Amino acid sequence: MTLWQVQSQHFCFKYRLALLAAGIVAFIASYSAGAFAVQLTDEEAKTTVEEFTASVEGIEEGGIFSNNVLIALGMFIPAAGAGLGMYAGISTGIVFNAFAHVIPELAGVSPLSVFATPFGILELFAYGLGISRSGILAYDLIKKRPWRQYLIVTLIEIAIAIALLLIGSFVEAEFIENAQ
Repeated sequence: MTLWQVQSQHFCFKYRLALLAAGIVAFIASYSAGAFAVQLTDEEAKTTVEEFTASVEGIEEGGIFSNNVLIALGMFIPAAGAGLGMYAGISTGIVFNAFAHVIPELAGVSPLSVFATPFGILELFAYGLGISRSGILAYDLIKKRPWRQYLIVTLIEIAIAIALLLIGSFVEAEFIENAQ
C-alpha cells in the first residue's frame, strides 16, 4: 500500500469541508470579538491606528505576503495554531475597531465587510485551513496516528494556504495603492 493510499483511507471530503468551515467561523468569531466587543478609549484607538499605520507604511506585496504567511503557518501548529488563529482574529478586529473609532466615516461600516473583498476571502480561507488543520493534527497526535497518515495532506494544505496568501497579497497591495 502506498503512502497516498494510506492517507486517502483516512480522508473524508465532507468532514474536511465541515472542519474548514468551523475554522473559518472560529476566525470570524474571534475577529468579531475584537471588532465589536473590545471597548477602546479615544487614546487607545488613536495609538493603535498610529502604530498600525507606521507598521504598514510603504508596505508592498512582499511585506503583506510575509506578514500573512508567518501568521498562517503558525496556525498549522497542532492545537496551539488554533489559539494563534484566534489571537490573530481578535487583534485584527481590534485594529478595525480602532480605525472605526478614529475615522467617523468608518463608524457605519460593518467590520465584517473586509471579508467581502477578494483578498479578505483568500485570507479567510487560508486562515480557516490553518486553524482547522491545527485541530486535526492535535486530534491525530492524541490518537497517536502515524505521521505518514497525515503528512502529505498537511503539506498540500500548507501549499494551498501559501498560494492563496501570495495571490491575496498582490490583490491587497493593489487595493491599498488604489485607495491612496
